[in-house]
Amino acid sequence: MNNSNFLKLKDGTHLFYKDWGSGQPVVFSHGWPLTSDAFEDQMLFLANNGYRVIAADRRGHGRSSQPWDGNNMDQYGDDLAELTAHLALKDAVHVGHSTGGGEVARYIGRHGTSRVAKAVLIGAVPPIMIKTDFNPDGLPLSVFDGIRDGVKNDRSQFFRDLTQAFYGFNRPGAKVSEGLIESFWLQGMQGSIKSLYDCVKAFSETDQREDLKKMTIPTLVIYGDDDQIVPPVSSSKAALKLLPQGTEKVYPGASHGLCSTHKDEINQDLLAFIRS
Repeated sequence: MNNSNFLKLKDGTHLFYKDWGSGQPVVFSHGWPLTSDAFEDQMLFLANNGYRVIAADRRGHGRSSQPWDGNNMDQYGDDLAELTAHLALKDAVHVGHSTGGGEVARYIGRHGTSRVAKAVLIGAVPPIMIKTDFNPDGLPLSVFDGIRDGVKNDRSQFFRDLTQAFYGFNRPGAKVSEGLIESFWLQGMQGSIKSLYDCVKAFSETDQREDLKKMTIPTLVIYGDDDQIVPPVSSSKAALKLLPQGTEKVYPGASHGLCSTHKDEINQDLLAFIRS
């Protein structure tokens, strides 16, 4: 199958997805507030290197339908399970960035590894972002309240401003891409304001410690050590302590948006890990 499709989920939601190329499947789960387009550099590269690449717009994001309910990690994981079953995937490699990493972990936590060969978590949110008794290095609730306020008050301007920290454009000497800022803004504005508002709670407050322990497949954890959006100390570094087969790859000086800013290196690291 080499086309773009919609899958009608059990609850009637239509999930937009891309399914390109042929070979071992590599499935991408994108971050907030983006769409599957955030992985276009990786999808083009891997499809050209003999892999079948699949990516969906999360419910309420991008071109998928905008249901009022279901904007939580359990539902995201179940949606991914419906998609992988619909496509009858076997030996899939699941790649999740940011919120998408939470989606991948929850999918495996709830549905097991029978269809999964490997996983990659890139700047991913698990085990949990918010500060708790067991996560003293987490971010305070006020940070996420601020994101919700940004979505509610003027999300168009908020998304434009968010690109500065997301891609490290606010760092001295950064090479700023106006096109990337426009792309981020466009992807964010395609989403449902309700879904994007609700998703903040999903990506910040979902406890995924048990999900990570159930990821009994080789898992590559990639992060930039200058990630200003998902601080590695309470996410990637904490996840590595819980993953049964975790491998760490740090990108010195890289931001949260490293799939775009460091796309060539990410592409090569993904290819090497999938082939290993």
